[in-house]
Amino acid sequence: MTATAAHTPPTAPRRRPVPEPDGLPAPLPEPEREELRLETVLGALSDPLRLFIVRKLLLEREAFDHPCGWFGIDRPKSSLTHHFKALREAGIIRQRQYGLERRSHVRADDLDARFPGLLDLVAAWAPQDPDFPPQTRKAGTRTS
Repeated sequence: MTATAAHTPPTAPRRRPVPEPDGLPAPLPEPEREELRLETVLGALSDPLRLFIVRKLLLEREAFDHPCGWFGIDRPKSSLTHHFKALREAGIIRQRQYGLERRSHVRADDLDARFPGLLDLVAAWAPQDPDFPPQTRKAGTRTS
């Protein structure tokens, strides 16, 4: 290696931006951009399931926002509600109520402004266990 050669870090997978459509319901309560705290965001992302949720929203989104069922995680509704609430209260995702359904998307602009590079790290993350999260099922199918 020559003295002029530079180490190039691996690039993060490309995020899938989807423009915000008109006529959306108001978001559920969340912290303002200026209120986002790094320790709170990192605390919420310290749970591997939440990290998986955010990464999936960043890399695989098909629409502007998605319901819980889109993730295909076979966990009790109360457990998923807890995880989505923790992500929303930390300011990582924005949720809107559509009738009985809550839909989520990552607050990428706010997080990029407050913590540049954080979402690239999330997008580049891969779980150690290739079968993570456990009990994942195809969305819309039932087990047992």
